[in-house]
Amino acid sequence: MFWSVWAVWTVLCHSVSAEKVISLVGNDWTVSNSNGSISVPGHLPSQAHLDLYAQDVIGDPYYNLNDFELRWVAYSNWTYTSAPISGLSDDASSTWLRFDGLDTFATIKFCGEYVASTNNQFRQWHYDVSDILSSCSESHRIITLDFGSAPKIANQIANEPGQETWPFGVELVYEFFNRWFIRKEQSDFGWDWGPAFAPAGPWQPAYVVQLDEDDIHIRNTDIDIYRRGQTNGIPPDQSQPWVVNASLDYFGDLPEGARLHYVLKDAEEKTICSGQLESVNTTGSTVTGMVSVDDSEVDLWWPSQLGPQTLYWMTVDVYSPAGKYLTCVTKRVGFRTIVLNQTPISDEQRALGIAPGNNWHFEVNGHEFYAKGSNFIPPDAFWPRVTPHRINQLFESVIDGNQNMLRVWASGAYSPDFMFDIADEKGILLWSEFEFGDALYPVNPAFLNNVREEAEYQVRRCNHHPSLALWAGGNELESLELILLNDSAPEQLPKYKAQYEKLFIDTLAPVVFRNSKSISYTPSSTSNGYTNLNVSSPHPITQRFYDVKPGHYYSDTDFYNYDPAVLGNNSAYPVGRFSNEFGYHSMPSLQSWRSQVSEDQLSFNSSVVFLRDHHNPPGGLNTSNYRNASAGQAQMTEAVQLWYPVPDKKDPIANFSAWCHATQIFQADLYKSEIEFYRRGSGWPERQLGSLYWQLEDIWVAPTWAGIEYSGRWKILHYIAQDIYSRVIIAPYYNSSTSQLTASITSDLWTPVSGTAEFSWYDWAGHPLDTATPASVPFTVGAINSTEVLDVNLSSTLSDFEPNDAVLRMTLTASGTLPNSDVKQTFTHENWFAASPLKNAQLRDPGLELSFSNSTQSFNVTATRGVAAWVWLDYPAGAVVTFDSNGFWLAKGESRVVGFKVKSDDTGGAWIDGVTVESIWNQTLS
Repeated sequence: MFWSVWAVWTVLCHSVSAEKVISLVGNDWTVSNSNGSISVPGHLPSQAHLDLYAQDVIGDPYYNLNDFELRWVAYSNWTYTSAPISGLSDDASSTWLRFDGLDTFATIKFCGEYVASTNNQFRQWHYDVSDILSSCSESHRIITLDFGSAPKIANQIANEPGQETWPFGVELVYEFFNRWFIRKEQSDFGWDWGPAFAPAGPWQPAYVVQLDEDDIHIRNTDIDIYRRGQTNGIPPDQSQPWVVNASLDYFGDLPEGARLHYVLKDAEEKTICSGQLESVNTTGSTVTGMVSVDDSEVDLWWPSQLGPQTLYWMTVDVYSPAGKYLTCVTKRVGFRTIVLNQTPISDEQRALGIAPGNNWHFEVNGHEFYAKGSNFIPPDAFWPRVTPHRINQLFESVIDGNQNMLRVWASGAYSPDFMFDIADEKGILLWSEFEFGDALYPVNPAFLNNVREEAEYQVRRCNHHPSLALWAGGNELESLELILLNDSAPEQLPKYKAQYEKLFIDTLAPVVFRNSKSISYTPSSTSNGYTNLNVSSPHPITQRFYDVKPGHYYSDTDFYNYDPAVLGNNSAYPVGRFSNEFGYHSMPSLQSWRSQVSEDQLSFNSSVVFLRDHHNPPGGLNTSNYRNASAGQAQMTEAVQLWYPVPDKKDPIANFSAWCHATQIFQADLYKSEIEFYRRGSGWPERQLGSLYWQLEDIWVAPTWAGIEYSGRWKILHYIAQDIYSRVIIAPYYNSSTSQLTASITSDLWTPVSGTAEFSWYDWAGHPLDTATPASVPFTVGAINSTEVLDVNLSSTLSDFEPNDAVLRMTLTASGTLPNSDVKQTFTHENWFAASPLKNAQLRDPGLELSFSNSTQSFNVTATRGVAAWVWLDYPAGAVVTFDSNGFWLAKGESRVVGFKVKSDDTGGAWIDGVTVESIWNQTLS
């Protein structure tokens, strides 16, 4: 498991080197403000807010409106001071400080002497302090880290003479201004789903390293595994052997002519192959070598649902020319190819009915597949409290939700190694992005050099992980920023487009291509792709931008429309090769609200609830935003009023809870409709091969687009996505203007699947309706494809019935095989279609009954008196529980057995007695 990675590393990298590494992680620190009025015990890694909170100087940063009340912390300077560092040798050849992350503007002193200043949260910093140590007594061997206020410094940089400016409305402003001038987590300055704390502190581990003569310390490692002859972004020849390129970044003195030895072991530490790395090349900071590995020696790594996640341990030992052992490094690796294919549509594809243009899909080990997933945002405003346990629990929900890919959104922070480790184990592909988003950025030499160093470190650090799927330059750069620029100042578009290319094509792309042959790169998360790719050119990518032809499809799409009438309107959803971002916000549950908001504020439009909705002014987004963020609470209210029975309970807390739940139903309903539409596109001319909704999880408790709340509790959305991301699904598609209803079967399997679809109409009392709809339809659907199984007109089909009292149940049973398997399996799926919006439906009490079985540790839900829509099992606070299914529908007389997983439990199991069940019918009941 992920927590054993470092333990195994110590076993595999067993040799003892001469280097001495003293960790600075721990509690031997003090945090103080500039005037000394605050001085408290500190920690490394940490951030000032966390240490102040731990010592009760401030309250919980997440409570009520503390994201506003605690702005003084962000506007202050904070100094971290270590205790005297013991154990340092006076006889070492050299002494170094290594910081894996300082957030963000830090002045480093050692023994009271200035060492350096930093200006990038995402870089690793290392400094030779040998001369300082030589004249420093043991009692003065202290490190001080003076952190400046990031919001203040960003404003100072913006006001420098000659600094870049942009036309009005282009740069999206949230809580603090000028985030684009500094290399800090952009969402620290606020976003429409999160708070703005702009924290400061040593947020990653730090070390003191002492070396002997001819000794080195490995500070970063780039292991690149690819097929011989592979080029970034082009599907490789899968018959070619593997190439393993190992490149080690070091400081110290490496003798000329050093040798590299490798050992590749499986998970049980059995040696697979070993020997010398070839073509060894050494510079003053890097040593590199490579070796070929045959397919017969290793098994492939696959994403979840597509095959096993086979992992290996690769150890690289460094020797002097005379054979003296120097040091080693061990990394866990996998053998796979992952390519973002953006090549032109071929004649063979055209012959299959695929529309012209370009591909835009992922291929793993030579197989195209349907990417199912969501967008990952920072899981906390303070990264030091994001633990492996927390990410493991979250990623368990990703797998349970039938997802195989996460887009790790730009403008947060780069994924920590333990997050990649967990993704490697679970088979979750991580589409990763450089931390730029919803803004244009400076291109002065100092800024570009800073970015280049950041990218070099991050690309090399992450490259050995088989879960790494893609590098993208940033978020919504072409699909939003250049469009906003063209709208506000079209005469300046050439200038700023050239600046965009200078940063995202001429600076970042070469870093990726120079350090990896295995990973594709795209400059913007949403774009129309490229017209030319030449990875060895100084300008390696020629973007298509907006030179598109009607009837051609080129790339991915994103979609936001806050008119709730968009639900089910297939003509409003974008048609493209891949959908990387789409969504609508909803409220968290009452249980989550109570964990961060006082009881007196638990109403839909209370001041605290309203101001925690940062999709509202004055929460931050300027009203020129393309998402029309003028009234987030109003948008959710309108959605409920348009589609569902409106909550009107006498108890105000119960009514607030019902409203929160109703917004979640609309959110889930909309995402379900969109995912069905995108998945059906796999069999349509656009050949759509991916759906990643916005967003996976919450950063705090507030109205957001998340499917998983801050505590880990699932909203309705995650359950519905789990269902509609099933391998084979049946889904309805209704054209309200023509009254035409169709249904399609969609499969993401790699071989054809055959079965039967069944259709049954009921009234809300559960009585069957005798219509001309076929009772069953046999079908065969091809690999990653879709086929229509129903086409009726409701005007005629329901001519003898009241549409407000008619619902259609559709089910499928099919037989097929999973990828990389020859074993036949049975697949089932169910879906429902209401002939009128539920607010107008003749809903009846479905007579839901709930029971619990101790013997099977499961709940049983039965609808005794009618059709039950949006059946919801709820449970009290104090536990995090996920059910096998939730938010489902039941026919009259039907029962469903629902199992569960307990993720955490502070109730001693008492939560079981507090489980309740309701349906949409209960929304208006007092």
